[in-house]
Amino acid sequence: MVLREGAGSDRDRPRALVLRALGLGDLLTAVPALRALRRALPHHELVLAAPGWLADAVRAVGAVDVLLPAGAADREVPVRVPWPWPPPDLAVDLHGNGPASRAVLARLTPRRLLAYADGSAPDWRPDEHERERWCRLLTWYGIPADPDDLLLRRPGTPSPAPGAVVLHPGADAGARRWPAERFAAVARQLLARGADVVLTCGPGERDLALGVAERAGLPPAAVAGTDAGLPFDMLAALVDRARAVVVGDTGVAHLATALATPSVVLFGPVSPALWGPPGCARHRALWRPHPGDGVRPGDPHGTEPDPRLLRISPDEVASACAELLDAGARPGGSPGGGTPPLPGADAAAPVPQGAAP
Repeated sequence: MVLREGAGSDRDRPRALVLRALGLGDLLTAVPALRALRRALPHHELVLAAPGWLADAVRAVGAVDVLLPAGAADREVPVRVPWPWPPPDLAVDLHGNGPASRAVLARLTPRRLLAYADGSAPDWRPDEHERERWCRLLTWYGIPADPDDLLLRRPGTPSPAPGAVVLHPGADAGARRWPAERFAAVARQLLARGADVVLTCGPGERDLALGVAERAGLPPAAVAGTDAGLPFDMLAALVDRARAVVVGDTGVAHLATALATPSVVLFGPVSPALWGPPGCARHRALWRPHPGDGVRPGDPHGTEPDPRLLRISPDEVASACAELLDAGARPGGSPGGGTPPLPGADAAAPVPQGAAP
C-alpha cells in the first residue's frame, strides 16, 4: 500500500471513505465535493474508492490521501470495496442514488453514512448538474461545498505541442462520438487558419485518431498516444498548454474545464445543463436538441451517434473554435494569466494509491 507522505502514520487516525468508482469525467466533476470533504475533515485520512488507473488524476486533485482501487464494468456499482481497516468513521456515497451503492458502504458499518435517498437526505434531482448535485448533498449534511471549486493545479510535465489546438475524436460510447470525417473537416479548417493541430486518443482509439489525421492531411505524428491511450500527465500537459480543445462529452472535456483551457464541447444524448462546462466565455457547449426534448433525451451509453449530436455541423464547430482563438485566450489558462494552482498543493506529492493487503 502506497500512501501520500504523512498519511497512515497514526493507526488511530479516523478514516473517511468516498465511493466514486467511475471514470475520469466523473472524478473531475466530484472535485468540488472532494475538496469540501478535505476541508471539513482535516484530521481524517480521506480514502477514495475508484479505479486504480485514475491514480495520477487523483493526485492532481490534491484532496485524497489514499486511492483504494475499486470499480465494475459498464459503470455498475462495485460488488465490494476492498476495505482492509476497521470500519470507517464516515462513508460518503458519491457514486449514485440507488440502494446498491449505499449498500456497499453500509456493509462496512461506518459510524456515519452520507448518501441520497437514505430516508433523511434531500431528494435526488435528476435534472441537476453533476457538480452541483454532490455539493448540495454535502451542504445539506453541514459540509459547505462550492461547485465552482473545480480547477486542478497546473501539470508539471511539459507539453510536446504547446499552443496547438487539441482535437479528441474518441468517446467511450458511440452515442457521444461525433463522426471522424467531421473532426477531419474541422481540422482542415483550423489548418487553413494556420493553427497547429494535435489529435489525442484514449485506449483503443488510436486507429480512429489516425483515420481523422489521414482525412485531414495530417501526418501520423500529429496523433498523440498509443493503442493504450495517453498517460494522464501527458494528456493533462497537452490540454493545459492548448490554445483550445475540441471534444465530445467525455473525460477530456472535463479536463479542459478543470485546467481552464478554452474548449468546444459537443453534446448529443444529454444536455450540457447536466454535464457541461461552466457558463463562461472560454467554453462553448454545442447542443442541438429537437423541439420538446428534455435534458436527457437520448441514451449516453448507446452504440450509435445520437441524432442531436449529428445536427452539429463541422462549420459550426470550426466557427466556435475560431471565436476562441480570435479571443486570444492564453494556452493553459484564462486570459488573465492561467489556471491558479491549488492553494497549498505540492506538485511533487507521491501518488495516493492503496490496495487491500
